[in-house]
Amino acid sequence: MAAAFVWLTGTSATPAVPPANPVLHETGIASPPSPTDAPIALLVDLSSGQTLFSRDPDRRFVPASITKVMTVFVAFEMIDSGKIDPGQTVMMSSDAYKHWHAVGSTMFLKEHQRVTVDQLLHGITTVSANDGSVVLAEGLAGSTEKWVAMMNAAARRIGMKDSHYGRPNGWMDDGQTFVTAHDLVTLGAALILDHPDLYRRYFGHRRLRFNGFEQVNHDPITGVVPGADGIKTGFTNQAGYGFLGSAERDGRRLIMVVAGSPTGRARNEAARSLIEWGFEAFGSQPLFAKGSVVGEAAVQDGDSRHVALVAPQAISAAMPQGTRPDIKLSIRYEGPLRAPIRAGEPVAELVIEAAGMPTSRVPLTARDDVAQANLLDRLTNGIAGIL
Repeated sequence: MAAAFVWLTGTSATPAVPPANPVLHETGIASPPSPTDAPIALLVDLSSGQTLFSRDPDRRFVPASITKVMTVFVAFEMIDSGKIDPGQTVMMSSDAYKHWHAVGSTMFLKEHQRVTVDQLLHGITTVSANDGSVVLAEGLAGSTEKWVAMMNAAARRIGMKDSHYGRPNGWMDDGQTFVTAHDLVTLGAALILDHPDLYRRYFGHRRLRFNGFEQVNHDPITGVVPGADGIKTGFTNQAGYGFLGSAERDGRRLIMVVAGSPTGRARNEAARSLIEWGFEAFGSQPLFAKGSVVGEAAVQDGDSRHVALVAPQAISAAMPQGTRPDIKLSIRYEGPLRAPIRAGEPVAELVIEAAGMPTSRVPLTARDDVAQANLLDRLTNGIAGIL
């Protein structure tokens, strides 16, 4: 049975509609991109989960090199779980060299060259290395087929409902690889929120020097838009030009997708326009600091009858500049929760409803471990329930 608790309502009734003429940033950009420049576009405020702009977000498209974000995410999962170490080395096999040496974006890996996971991740995130992606997949999973299976399993686990991967690097594969903008935002959010230290280590670099070559990152917003730090471009003749990107200002992070752009220039301008507009057209009202207690949930068969729910990240509510809409907050979960529960486990959602804005949901996690109840706990809980 779903439980909900509502405890905050604002007093202003100003309609939450974006101003027709938002304040111009110093770059002069003040509006979302046109459908011609970005047939697919999505902008989400990660601090609130609110969608700020949406155009065809559930339309499937070929992500090209944006595929590599999932390859990096799987590697991050393995690093943070202790299964691999960034310093361990893998080797470029003869087969990988035969098929991927200097094909498309590359690190120029040599046949039988031993390279660290750390070097490969820098190559993939900074210069979109096709060879590096394959070497990483073979070295950590034994084959690209096994790695792709891990990619698809990870996609299902984090809630990518309409995506599939066929290769670790996004090279053309007759349509086996496809995503949606909604799913890419889900992936980008998991990458940033679940692995913040690794994200900062590997994304947002402008250049890579490796194997005697110096190459630049083609990310259109990092180093150009204040606060931008990634994430990944993509292009093939089949896919057109796309980008999954993110930027953070004053503790507020936006994440965006543009896809299907006809040219690289159109893609770059669309990306910059959309994220600048997001920061300038919308303000933010802080709600909860990272780690603060938001509420509690009932627990069944646990050594405690309740567990505190905390914000795993700073939570705020986005609203159009110059407005103060009513805000209603509620906690929702399928409950009572069943023990055992691990501290840090997502167990509930904070629902944010602001007048004129789409309803959004932000995960809440358990503050403490709750073990299964023993006989004494059951007796105590039973008496407490009666009283």
